[in-house]
Amino acid sequence: MRPPGFISRPQLWTHGQRVALLAIIAALFVYLAIRYFANPAYVSNPQPSEPIRASELLDRIDPNTADVATLAALPTLGEKRAKLIVDFRESRRANKSNAVVFERLEDLLRIRGIGAATIDQLRPFLTFPTTAPTTNAGN
Repeated sequence: MRPPGFISRPQLWTHGQRVALLAIIAALFVYLAIRYFANPAYVSNPQPSEPIRASELLDRIDPNTADVATLAALPTLGEKRAKLIVDFRESRRANKSNAVVFERLEDLLRIRGIGAATIDQLRPFLTFPTTAPTTNAGN
């Protein structure tokens, strides 16, 4: 029996709808829990100075001789920056045909759009010519 003056409100959800909603929420929770525990992501702090798979590289690329497609395959570089590197290299070589434009990694900072973060990402993938003094065997 209800007390006098009690006003009954209509229920927003029926019993069947509430059960279905709880079942959907439970299923979503189980799905997210499985995804979370099946794919744990661990990021070390601090980050390693060299990428984990850097030792697996077969070859390193010399930006003094590489073409646009080879440079574009490097991480964080892309086709636009690779073209800028090749264009910069060719414009510097216009006067001297075999000049070494990039002697060290930091020389790439002269290219617009390449900064310190990009240099750090490219470090394990690039190689630069060693400048050894030339000797004359005939003298």
